Amino acid sequence: MRVGSIRIDKIKLCVEMAKNDFSGKELSKRSGVSVMTISYIKNGKTCSVSTGAKLAAALGVDISDLVQK
Repeated sequence: MRVGSIRIDKIKLCVEMAKNDFSGKELSKRSGVSVMTISYIKNGKTCSVSTGAKLAAALGVDISDLVQK
């Protein structure tokens, strides 16, 4: 894992997306994170802390709610 990278829990991400009725495209638009990056994250890839923070903010949750433990 890269320094400064985190792994978002894909199930938690999908649950929060469903709660907000967001598609990947909608989450991309609201967070400023590319659809491709969101797809990578949903497939288990790591991301930077800043990317995770953008996703969390767009979903209205704390980043700690999304990080894989």
